[in-house]
Amino acid sequence: MEEGRPDGPDGAFERVPETVSGTIETMEPTMSSPADKVEALRHVHVFADLPDEQLRWFADNSEDLRYPAGDVMFRKGDKADTMVVYLEGEIHAYWDETDHDIVYIGRAGDPSTEISGMLPFSRMTEFQVTGYAVTDVRLLRFPVTLFPELMQRIPVLVQRLVGIMSDRVREATTLDQQQDKLMALGKLSAGLAHELNNPAAGAVRAANDLIETLKQLRAADMRLCAHDLTEKQQASIGAFENKAIDHTATAGHMNSLDQSDREDEVSGWLETHGVSDPWQLSANLVEAGIDSASLDQLLGEVPSTAMIDVLSRVNCQLAAAKLASEIKTATTRISELVRAIKEYSYMDQASVQELDIHKGLDNTLLILKYKLRKKDIAVTRDYAESMPLIKGYGSELNQVWTNLIVNAVDAMSSGGKLKVRTKREPTDIMVEIRDNGAGIPASVRSRIFEPFFTTKAVGEGTGLGLDTVARIVRKHRGNVRFESKPGDTCFQVRLPIG
Repeated sequence: MEEGRPDGPDGAFERVPETVSGTIETMEPTMSSPADKVEALRHVHVFADLPDEQLRWFADNSEDLRYPAGDVMFRKGDKADTMVVYLEGEIHAYWDETDHDIVYIGRAGDPSTEISGMLPFSRMTEFQVTGYAVTDVRLLRFPVTLFPELMQRIPVLVQRLVGIMSDRVREATTLDQQQDKLMALGKLSAGLAHELNNPAAGAVRAANDLIETLKQLRAADMRLCAHDLTEKQQASIGAFENKAIDHTATAGHMNSLDQSDREDEVSGWLETHGVSDPWQLSANLVEAGIDSASLDQLLGEVPSTAMIDVLSRVNCQLAAAKLASEIKTATTRISELVRAIKEYSYMDQASVQELDIHKGLDNTLLILKYKLRKKDIAVTRDYAESMPLIKGYGSELNQVWTNLIVNAVDAMSSGGKLKVRTKREPTDIMVEIRDNGAGIPASVRSRIFEPFFTTKAVGEGTGLGLDTVARIVRKHRGNVRFESKPGDTCFQVRLPIG
């Protein structure tokens, strides 16, 4: 385990063991004979074939300890100064004493877990977990201070122990990478829930208003039917309605000053002709291109007694059309988000595809729109024309863009500027993520691609974002580099064409 990362109970038992209830028990070494220790070591995988003199030396320098079931064997923060060999029983380790998620299981007879504690060449300094004896446990403790002599006396054992440590580092790295992905997924999910909720709520609100408007439309239609209208008058009303609806669907946006002036004009006309609350009709009529001249023309073609009911029906139809358009816009937005999520994750596709880098960047920006909007980040796209497709792992490359963009956003204050640029080079395509944040301090630039290294506050980052970027880019046989100064940080990712 490297740099104190938790790969299980790779630590020592410096403190006096305590029971779960808190009672302190003095744990005396078992008075077992050297021959008994050697015989017990013969049942441990990495010791089984070692010569007797090597086993005897190891046994003579080890403490033989026993813990009853339920004992707290070590606590988070204990100093790591011994190697542990489990001879009997099983232990479980947790992040802390109140946690119920098992981080590590140590079990005698299991080649992958029967050796624990501090291992040769490990840089761990203290426990990261708290361990409990699940059953009665017997173990040997070997001091770190004798590691140099161990390397001289039993080099084969040291090789095996280094292999065990490497396997655990790999397992710990995989676990932390999964946790990093889950953290990123949680953040994306929260943002997507917000992005999906807005159009969904808008669609529900518009649908409820549409139901009420249709009721009003039926009532207006029944009132209009009560008038004895000729076929010509009905045709005039129909033409008036169709023209108004068509105009609403195709008209451009009107500036607020013109809109207000025309609404005043139409409200005045309606009030003059006995329409109460003219403001309820004027806004929709003006958006439909209806002015006082149009109303005068209609008044000349239909009875004045039917005019209010005609305008009420027209208003309801215009309102229904507007609400239907709002529902269409909202559901289209939802559909676009779902499409972006599907393309972002490359669901239902083979692992290697021909990829459009621009589409991947656009989908990532769409997925992260909530985060950009939250800090009022201005995004500039500068895409090269005729960018070729490349073969790669689409979802993984999108993870690269996500990590780089999220880091850029986190580095900027509100109102920052993010620039996403692409360029075709002779053998590569280049993607550039640039921000005007505080920059990367010179003292940490050499370490930012190291796994588990982070400059973020505790709980805000795992230190695997840029490590993940570097690994994925290397997997695609590309490279990633950066330049940074206060107010200008730029990451460049180059991926080979073909």
